[in-house]
Amino acid sequence: MGIYNCAPTLQEALDSLYAQTYQDFEIILCDDGSKDNTYELALENQKSHPNIVLLKNPHNMGLNQTLNNCLAVAKGEYIARMDGDDLCDSSRFEKQVKFLDEHPEYAIVSNPMIYFDEEGEFGRGQVREGEPGLDAFVRGTPFCHAPCMVRREAYMAVGGYTVDKRLLRHEDYNLWTKMYAKGFRGYMTAEHLYMMRDDRNATKRRNFRGRINGIYARWIAYKTIHIPFFGFLKFAIMALIKGLMPTFMYEYFHRKKLGR
Repeated sequence: MGIYNCAPTLQEALDSLYAQTYQDFEIILCDDGSKDNTYELALENQKSHPNIVLLKNPHNMGLNQTLNNCLAVAKGEYIARMDGDDLCDSSRFEKQVKFLDEHPEYAIVSNPMIYFDEEGEFGRGQVREGEPGLDAFVRGTPFCHAPCMVRREAYMAVGGYTVDKRLLRHEDYNLWTKMYAKGFRGYMTAEHLYMMRDDRNATKRRNFRGRINGIYARWIAYKTIHIPFFGFLKFAIMALIKGLMPTFMYEYFHRKKLGR
């Protein structure tokens, strides 16, 4: 878990991990130069939970490098992701570990997310259960990043996350691209085991620079795993349109798509 200026939500996120029905895990937190008391809150939790490993970047380095710092000290066979403002269902780890134990042919397992804000739940992501093909890379990211659990060997085989400013906000898409290029495959279950906080702050993070980064990430996918060029072109056009759309309009269509 990379943590950055998430003091108001971090305790609730950690509490959802403490409540997991599967308890054989360590929690690796890396503070990415927070300006609030996120690090101090994490330190307090470490004092009462011996399975917490707490790291601190010397300055803000971005999510790519922050997650690599976590990977460098991770000892587990499986590595799960989570964000400091989200929540996990108490059975998440138990079910994902069971899936990977029973399906050695898959290196990745993830699931759709429940979206919530200060007013409560407002939408649920829907996926077609199964192994995503190249068509999934055209539509978007084939695996939800924050709810994923991945075999450590797959992370190590691709060198973790690519540290490149041109991939910020799309480090997950590039990660799956690299894993697919190495022959690793994954599976999306249809059960909702993760709750993503999708408030106005999240909307603000979806800026025009991020849209350009998304186009770049998909260009890499076109060159390496050969997603259809027409699909890449369609995504690039839509990304530019969304990037130029006023925030209130984007938020309206985003909420409408998710059910609110």
